[in-house]
Amino acid sequence: MTANFKAEVFQNAYLPAGSTEVHAIMTVTSLEAATSETPKASSDSSAGTKGDRLFGIICDTSGSMDGAKIQAAKKAIIQLIEMLPEDVHFFVIAGSSRAKSIVSVMRADAINKEAAIQLIRSEITANGGTRISTWLEAAYQQFQIMPNAIRQALLLTDGQNDFSDAEDLETKLQACEGVFQCDCRGVGTDWQVKQLQAIGNRLLGTTDIIAAPDQITSDFQAILGKALGKNVANIKLRLWSPQGADILYCKQVSPSIADLTSQRLNPQTLDYPTGAWAAQESRDYHFCIQVKPGNVGDEMLAGRASLIATEAGAETKIAEGKILATWTEDEAKSTRIDRTVAHYTGQAELAQSIQEGLAARNAGNIEVATVKLEKAVRLAAASGNEATTKLLKSVVDIDDAGTVRLKRTVEKLDEMALETRSTVTTRIPKL
Repeated sequence: MTANFKAEVFQNAYLPAGSTEVHAIMTVTSLEAATSETPKASSDSSAGTKGDRLFGIICDTSGSMDGAKIQAAKKAIIQLIEMLPEDVHFFVIAGSSRAKSIVSVMRADAINKEAAIQLIRSEITANGGTRISTWLEAAYQQFQIMPNAIRQALLLTDGQNDFSDAEDLETKLQACEGVFQCDCRGVGTDWQVKQLQAIGNRLLGTTDIIAAPDQITSDFQAILGKALGKNVANIKLRLWSPQGADILYCKQVSPSIADLTSQRLNPQTLDYPTGAWAAQESRDYHFCIQVKPGNVGDEMLAGRASLIATEAGAETKIAEGKILATWTEDEAKSTRIDRTVAHYTGQAELAQSIQEGLAARNAGNIEVATVKLEKAVRLAAASGNEATTKLLKSVVDIDDAGTVRLKRTVEKLDEMALETRSTVTTRIPKL
């Protein structure tokens, strides 16, 4: 059965004479019926069919994980496996300087679960360095076993990737894009936010911080719960623009900010992966298209955004939104900013202000840091982003008059939490 989606476009289509940039927000909603059950799987575990689900666990086992972290990680993985429904498939990879498939793809029946748990207890130890490219390569090979399944993973690390792995990591990320999604978690404060976010964004997953080893289990269980709620896969976003126009960027702006511009699956048709969808899930995308300037009164179709479902090699268009442009000399029309576009432009500006403010603070530039973080406080309050406001208060003091001052001392954990979650947005408030 063809997936059921709805697409709505929000924009001010009126442009002043000479203007060439068209902005639009498209809200995409999955209209699939909610279900508490996982899709039924094929009896053939070597090839996924529509409804199959494959969940991968990628655990850092480098030397820095030794002690409480590796023990907590093993406990969390075991509990995660115990929670898996029997019709789900799974695998476990231990990653250090090299990757080792501790558990290859298997169905989560009682016998396989027990065998997997014994392997985790005996085979996972902490030693070696960190080369995440090898972990992703191992995961890629496992996910290829079930190419038509809903394929999702979680990756846990506690440290920075080896600097010599940068080129190989980029190559592996390119190969993995559109193949599987991956939620990334950093435990403690010795990992790099931007490094892990780059992986999470490219693989259409979330990135977050786990403050302490004893919180790994609850975080893993939350990730699994959301993963099991995904029931639609093989959906891509296709952008079309007329000859002479250029798509400057395509970004997901809700529930979090992720630039998809470089992730196009096909440069000719501008296809972008969207990952798996849950029932009644909504996401917002921001398109910016550069067009040739028109004369006053001219109208044009500046772009068309479509959702494409692929099943058994056949493509079906399941939703579409049109992006328009009309040139006018009426300033009242051309200067009006669409409310939805303005909201998400502000959310992107909020994330940028936080990141720039923290960078300036770490560089010792207190003046710039204060200006940037004060701006972030204003933007968060104006957009109703209470979660970000709360995080900001861990690094700045705000007096009754609204004056912002940097705290003299800030816990590294609080700073990293703010940076990591700066890209999480809030939906536009209802009028």
